[in-house]
Amino acid sequence: MIKALIFDFDGTIIDTETAWYTAFNEAYRKHGVELTLEQYSTCIGTSLNSFNPYEYLMTDLNLPIDKEAFRISVQGRHRELMELQKMRPGIKRYLEAGKATGLKIGLASSSSAEWVETYLNQLGIRDYFDCIRTSDHVKRVKPDPELYLQALSCLGVSPEEAVAIEDSPNGARAAAAAGMKCVVTPNEITSFLTFDTPHHRIESLDLLEFDHVITRRCFQEPGLQV
Repeated sequence: MIKALIFDFDGTIIDTETAWYTAFNEAYRKHGVELTLEQYSTCIGTSLNSFNPYEYLMTDLNLPIDKEAFRISVQGRHRELMELQKMRPGIKRYLEAGKATGLKIGLASSSSAEWVETYLNQLGIRDYFDCIRTSDHVKRVKPDPELYLQALSCLGVSPEEAVAIEDSPNGARAAAAAGMKCVVTPNEITSFLTFDTPHHRIESLDLLEFDHVITRRCFQEPGLQV
């Protein structure tokens, strides 16, 4: 039996990732540029250091665009798209079941604390989490394991006693590097990406029995992928 669940946030609890890709792609097309999923995927679940979609048109393609106006436009469109988004299926059930069975529940996100806390409060699920670690708490975000290692330490459990819930390859890599088992629930965007670390993949947590996770049975069943 495991003692803790540690959730990713963006794309896992609520699908912010598809909304971001759509908002950026729409903005790029206005300037005659197609933002490929291959390009955008490098910044999913991690920082914008490898590919910064806010700056690419200006720094790499040298297009005469007002950087601040571009940023405001993309973020405004993202907010519009997020009004249509709800908590992903199965998340609330797992949070409730985790609390009912005495599990510790953590969150490890490459986003900022302000971003994460705002959405958790809006969704009404902040109080389920015993520990939250974000980009504000670490030097290196995912795929570096530091976020998960800090969350494990905060919860007082070993990597073998916890399971990560992720949606992206960078997140799954971080969990694996921390020595954890990982359940992957890809969203509309990350379902097209390649995952290169061992994980149990399922379309949503609604399709995976809670007991199969906390007993680690799912990692011996069909669905385990490398």
